[in-house]
Amino acid sequence: MSMPMAIEWKLITYGKEKRIKGQDNLFEITFDGYKLFPLNETIELRRNDVSDQIGSGEIVELTWKDNTTVCKYQLISLYNVN
Repeated sequence: MSMPMAIEWKLITYGKEKRIKGQDNLFEITFDGYKLFPLNETIELRRNDVSDQIGSGEIVELTWKDNTTVCKYQLISLYNVN
């Protein structure tokens, strides 16, 4: 069985990110399907597909399981606060 995969160069959160307690600026987000992000590189953060960049983050861990991707990232910079 083939495994469909998307390669991403920006992290679009759709407001679903969750802060990991006890960790400085570390967040987790779960996506449907398998997504591949560059690890340990600074990438753009966006709220949705058409929004401006809201900050920068660094992917520190990816986990693929049961047709989902769990992505842990560290917030590097935030351009504004809602």
